[in-house]
Amino acid sequence: MKLINDTLLDNVSEQAKSNERLRMNYNFHQSMDDKIHRLLNAMEPGTYLPPHRHLNPDKEEIYLVLRGSLVAFSFDENGKVISSDVLSPNKGSYGIEIPAGVWHSIVVLEPGTVIYEIKEGPYAPISPSNIAPWAPDASDKEGIEKFTKMLLEDAKIEL
Repeated sequence: MKLINDTLLDNVSEQAKSNERLRMNYNFHQSMDDKIHRLLNAMEPGTYLPPHRHLNPDKEEIYLVLRGSLVAFSFDENGKVISSDVLSPNKGSYGIEIPAGVWHSIVVLEPGTVIYEIKEGPYAPISPSNIAPWAPDASDKEGIEKFTKMLLEDAKIEL
């Protein structure tokens, strides 16, 4: 058995803080070839998860927020926000299931945010065609800042 406790969440969060991408995974699955991937994803405000989709019909994802808060976004084909959901266990909103093929992203609202993520394996990097062409590239810091600000304004969230 693998225990998920404050010590584990704290350790993974500390690693995320010192990581250039401001996030860190802790895998529970044994191999990237496993049929089901289960992991902690510790994330800090400022991390950027480019809007993307998983076209494989088995690639739905589940995010359960264990600590902290984030906003989960879904988009139409042109990048218009379809939904924005604040996920925070302190507010009684614990998680979200993202169907395969849905453009999605998140914005982390609190330091020390950790989600438990479940998705089908085996691991396959997201192809460039499944990264939103209407969103900033991960190297475009200024574009990311403007995009994130626009998303939060659209969701009526102030930091």
